Amino acid sequence: MNEQKSTIAILDSGVGGLSIFQAIRQALPNLSIVYGCDNKNFPYGPKTPALVIHCINELVSKIRINFDVQLIVIACNTASTIALESLRQNSSIPIVGVVPAIKPAVEKSRTKTIGLLATPGTIERSYIDKLIEEFASNCELIKVGSTRLVELAEEKSRGKIVSISEIQKELAPFFPLKERSPIDTIVLGCTHFPLLINELSDAVPKPIQWIDSSEAIAIRVKALIPTSQPLLCSIKPTFQAVFTQTNIDSNSLTPLLKHLGFSSISQLQ
Repeated sequence: MNEQKSTIAILDSGVGGLSIFQAIRQALPNLSIVYGCDNKNFPYGPKTPALVIHCINELVSKIRINFDVQLIVIACNTASTIALESLRQNSSIPIVGVVPAIKPAVEKSRTKTIGLLATPGTIERSYIDKLIEEFASNCELIKVGSTRLVELAEEKSRGKIVSISEIQKELAPFFPLKERSPIDTIVLGCTHFPLLINELSDAVPKPIQWIDSSEAIAIRVKALIPTSQPLLCSIKPTFQAVFTQTNIDSNSLTPLLKHLGFSSISQLQ
């Protein structure tokens, strides 16, 4: 039998998708992965829906021209809630999106008071309202939008020290009563936020269950990729990172990417 590597692409405008990368790598250790970072258009959150659709469709097109991928993960909640439909209409391969894990948060919460922490753009999407109506109608759901936490995750990924007090300011709306606040579960509705999980845990006034979508995405990818290929242990996987713009800022991510196992870091043509 001719052995072939299965390759997927994980796409985001910044480093948030690296949280998805780590979950998929753990679930499918022999799967080769291309990480596409649209840093030229970072961040997607504040952009208009039309511009997000344009940016992510252009990124997907370039990835498919340059790499033979069997599946694409849109590792960005903003892009997923806006552009999945148009992407799937134009694709002959599976497109997996990332949306806030509201349903599992409802299942795990005891107090039924849940937080949704996302970017301001994601918070405002009608898609989120539909998720809440479908899965959390019997809960109190507190929504907090933060762009600063995205920036802090990017800074941490470049080796900078993250201020816990700054994170506390961003999380303050969840805890108006400090330790006595009924909230017990917070959904991380941006793929950047799991990269700050230690700092988030240090910043809250009481123990919190943090719920993100990475494990569910890894399970979905595993279901869609033919198991006969990625499970071949004789084939060494490759991890490649490509940026839409190479500059000092993208170069500062090289230490982290090498630490995560990326052997190739280049600019996407």
